[in-house]
Amino acid sequence: MVEWKKLGEVCEIKTGRGITQKDCSEDGQYPVISGGQTPMGMYHQYNRESKTVTISRVGAYAGYVSFINERFYLNDKCFSIIPFDNSVLNNKYLYSVLKGQEEIIQKLQSEGGVPTINTKKVGALSIPIPSLSEQQRIVSILDTFTSSISNLKQQIEERRKQYEYERELLLDLEGKEGVEMKKLGEVFDTRNGYTPSTKNPDFWEEGTIPWFKMEDIRDNGRVLGDSNLHITPKAIKGKGLFKANSIILATSATIGEHALITVEHLSNQRFTNFYPKKKFEGLINMKFVYYYMYLI
Repeated sequence: MVEWKKLGEVCEIKTGRGITQKDCSEDGQYPVISGGQTPMGMYHQYNRESKTVTISRVGAYAGYVSFINERFYLNDKCFSIIPFDNSVLNNKYLYSVLKGQEEIIQKLQSEGGVPTINTKKVGALSIPIPSLSEQQRIVSILDTFTSSISNLKQQIEERRKQYEYERELLLDLEGKEGVEMKKLGEVFDTRNGYTPSTKNPDFWEEGTIPWFKMEDIRDNGRVLGDSNLHITPKAIKGKGLFKANSIILATSATIGEHALITVEHLSNQRFTNFYPKKKFEGLINMKFVYYYMYLI
């Protein structure tokens, strides 16, 4: 049988005590949990025991749920969520339930100003409480999956480092026999992107032409055949569309981010487009250029 209880009925929801970055020390023994996804620093005292659930209550990460495995200092930017009776509610099970409700908790943020969540709203959340043995069974299964994911992440990180090493080794071509080095401006025509007026619906409504911005790279990768947003032919000006199989390179803000675009397109003003000059068309492999630009 599963009983549902409000969080405030079964747990103490308590805000930490405020300290600042100046109070932290490299010689501190205990991490300071202060509303972000990583500790603010280290401190010489602790005010919470290990294996405690916390919820960020202020700032950009308000509603973020954590499980702290070691003793720590809880700053006033967070709540700790501590069961009144550990024979009724398992801490790790509590964390899994609240992590599953993280999006709901984040929506409890106050409107306007700095995002803030208060204890009353958190305490009103309902959570399922099965028997303690069932909680432990659930935690055991989830721990197994968590361990598998951690191992997989480690393997991916190791492969990523190996890939980057091999890429840099293969592309270290300067001074090699048979390799000619040229400036980008000698080989490529360049054009800057632009943003058609968002106040003119004729430029955007029912658009079919890909129009790229940084979010496309973040959302969909670096070899792209379509974009999140599209424009109409009425939005095209000047020399027309950028050619397919060209590179866009960020030259402001997040400078150096780039992508290979496989279709005709346009981009916003943060990107410069690179396409081979006529005398180099057919002589350059643009996928090679895409890889080489990681070194620029």
